[in-house]
Amino acid sequence: MSKKKDSTLKKRLRGAYVTSVISMSLLLFLIGFVCLLILNTRKISDYVKENIGFTIVLNEDARDADVLNLQKNLDATQYIKSTRYITKDDAAKELQKELGEDFVDFLGFNPLMNSIEVKLFAEYANSDSLTWIEQELKGYAQIQEVFYQKDLLQLVNENISSISFMILGFAALLIIISISLLNNTIRLMIYSRRNIIHTMQLVGATRGFIRWPFILNNIVQGIIASLIAIGLLSWVISYSETEFSALITLKDFQLVSVLFLIIIIFSVIFTTLSTFFAVNRFLRMKKGDLSY
Repeated sequence: MSKKKDSTLKKRLRGAYVTSVISMSLLLFLIGFVCLLILNTRKISDYVKENIGFTIVLNEDARDADVLNLQKNLDATQYIKSTRYITKDDAAKELQKELGEDFVDFLGFNPLMNSIEVKLFAEYANSDSLTWIEQELKGYAQIQEVFYQKDLLQLVNENISSISFMILGFAALLIIISISLLNNTIRLMIYSRRNIIHTMQLVGATRGFIRWPFILNNIVQGIIASLIAIGLLSWVISYSETEFSALITLKDFQLVSVLFLIIIIFSVIFTTLSTFFAVNRFLRMKKGDLSY
């Protein structure tokens, strides 16, 4: 009979262990997903800003050699990410595709100019930076005009700021909820063994001796749960990589490694502290209070 009881107890403990690991892994996954969301918000913001850009209209008499030299100078600046030289013939072909008509034959000439399409780094893609960049570019003899949509640029920056604040607020709320749930999960695990804690006290075990097995056990569970959460996050990143090229991918090895390392460190530190305080709470309780 005692063997059956021992077997049943072991099954229950094993089931409780698996349940707690799964619960912790899902909560750690949620925390990691929120961190990934925050990182991707910044990356998407930069991606949008770096694809707005502006157009440099060149003088009619600008020679190809001068244009090539100008393009090299632009690529060497700290604020320009990339440039693309577009001849008037190439510009006409692109416009014909958009319009679906050959406007050159209709007009009898090509009214377009040679130009350079410029993409800025994200930190310079704002109205203030573009004002002084425009003044600087106008100093080149080959440049006739610098064209960009000021209203569109300002609107994009305002919308990105608003969306970023909303996502950060939502992410902070999710992290707080996840940490709270994770703390409650650990406290429930300790609560289910409160009588063991009291029994160890009765036989004269010190507080440190009682706490250590619980802390070690939960650290192990936390590490296992964090590895499961990392596996789930890797799948999410891999899936998003095939669907959205602008998001963080597994190729961003350093960034992804730091994120995964943070999850493991967080799980170890949090489970240690949460277990420490939860065990202390039951160590201070009297036998009659353990049932409440």
